[in-house]
Amino acid sequence: MNFSRFLRFLGVVSLVTLVSCDKDFTNVGIDLVGEDHYGLDQTYFDVMAYNQNTGAVQANDMAINSLGYYNNPVFGKTKASIVTQLELAANNPIFYANDITIDSVYMHVPYFATLTDVDETSGDPIYRLDSILPAHQVGTALPKIKLSVYESGYAIQDFDPSSGLQQPQYYYSDQLAEFEGNLANGGQRINTDNTNIDTPATTDFSQNDQFVFRDDEVKILRPSGTVKERLAPGMYLNLNKTFFENKIINAPSGVLLNNNTFRNYFRGLLFKAEAAAGFENQGAMARLNFSRGTITILYKDFSSSTGTEKVRKKMVLNFGPRTINFFETDYVNPISTPDVVNGDQRLYLKGGQGSMAVLNLFNPTDNIGFDANGNQVNTPNGISDELDRLRNPADGKKWLVNEANLVFHIDKDQMQLPSDINGKKAPEPNRILLYDLNNNRPLVDYSADLSTSSSVKNNKFIHGGIISKDSDGRGEFYKIRLTRHIQNLIYNDSTNVRLGLVVTENINNVNRAFLRTPFSFANRINKYIPAMAVVNPLGTILYGGHPNVPENKRIRLQVYYTKPD
Repeated sequence: MNFSRFLRFLGVVSLVTLVSCDKDFTNVGIDLVGEDHYGLDQTYFDVMAYNQNTGAVQANDMAINSLGYYNNPVFGKTKASIVTQLELAANNPIFYANDITIDSVYMHVPYFATLTDVDETSGDPIYRLDSILPAHQVGTALPKIKLSVYESGYAIQDFDPSSGLQQPQYYYSDQLAEFEGNLANGGQRINTDNTNIDTPATTDFSQNDQFVFRDDEVKILRPSGTVKERLAPGMYLNLNKTFFENKIINAPSGVLLNNNTFRNYFRGLLFKAEAAAGFENQGAMARLNFSRGTITILYKDFSSSTGTEKVRKKMVLNFGPRTINFFETDYVNPISTPDVVNGDQRLYLKGGQGSMAVLNLFNPTDNIGFDANGNQVNTPNGISDELDRLRNPADGKKWLVNEANLVFHIDKDQMQLPSDINGKKAPEPNRILLYDLNNNRPLVDYSADLSTSSSVKNNKFIHGGIISKDSDGRGEFYKIRLTRHIQNLIYNDSTNVRLGLVVTENINNVNRAFLRTPFSFANRINKYIPAMAVVNPLGTILYGGHPNVPENKRIRLQVYYTKPD
């Protein structure tokens, strides 16, 4: 890498913030380890890869939740709804007056946002939202969704009763109907305020039927119209005061004593997202950390049991500890019957309730084996002949593998054919993840890579998987380095495991999520998927390893090696 390129690299890194959510990051790590392999020989090996639908996935207690309705130009429409428990910020609140009335109830869930500037006229901060689909374009109307907030009557369990309370209770992305069938409060919405947040005298529906993910700070006004409080950009809703007066202020004795009794009494809120009228072909979706959400109740009460004059008080409810994300999607993988022998020509990776790919390195032909003395025998041994010959070269001199990569070329034609109503092409995932599917764990190259970035989601950039973009700003390929994995296959006779390929939201999180319906491969049953593949709602289309795919686009294992003297 020359010095000028290195300076450009540092400039890009310095602009990426720690709070960005799946932010574009072009060519990081692609050139950091030299691409000039002087003096090294190069060869390629076959890779068989096919599609696998995930179906419904475990979606409780995720680090990041998706909320909204979004029409992806390539992967179709998805509705993402959320249910969350609530907790008292302070146990056993005491109310003194018998005639307490609530002044206001508001909810705030901050977005992932970056402060970019300050308005010269008003002095207001200017933010960029990093987690909203589609990305907002200056001069275009913000797309809208219909958002409904209900009291949930569904008791979320910590442990599975069918296991005798010995196993955790898991919830899945397709269980929305069960929760909707158990709404409390007569199934009435509690986000019914139709006054404009900034100008209360104006009527609008931006808190419910025409909800907008706004990028400006939230200003809470006094009756005089002056600003009382400023909040970072986030989902802000005025909630029904009568509901909270009945539910909280007039709660039965003992239910506010602690959070165990409170969660059983007030079982949570359901946030349901749908298409807004006029935005059926667009919509918007946010990724956010619901655990940072709060509900603030402002009311007037005596300061003590002997008080005679009411003062303003505040009570806070925190979101959590348990959340569940629900997905309703019309996405259908066009590969309904994957070719598990030759592989598929295209691989469709889609997060959430979507799809992944299964990979097998090396040509599967198995006609030979080797005895204990290293002599070839014409008897299959369950190991690819290509791999066998690397382990047992005819001249007895094994190659020194200096570097091994998988390059996944993006089918740009399919990813760019459709566009949304603003002419924007389908958003692309910033990163994909390759992992040991047999054992549902990271590859050794993942664990060995200690490289870090100013954006933590771009850590382990030598191992890679970060999108590389062409001059048109669209993705061209993803590259994953798996040198140590290949070295272990050749030198340590490690098992040539099947590999899983998914989109990921955060490379640092290695948690896994259950599949509601496990799938089988190579006489094995797989029950899991990386949890960060559930979190990321995006998708991409890659060329596969099928012989009909042009060689310059086909997935192949790229190996740079040195021949011993």
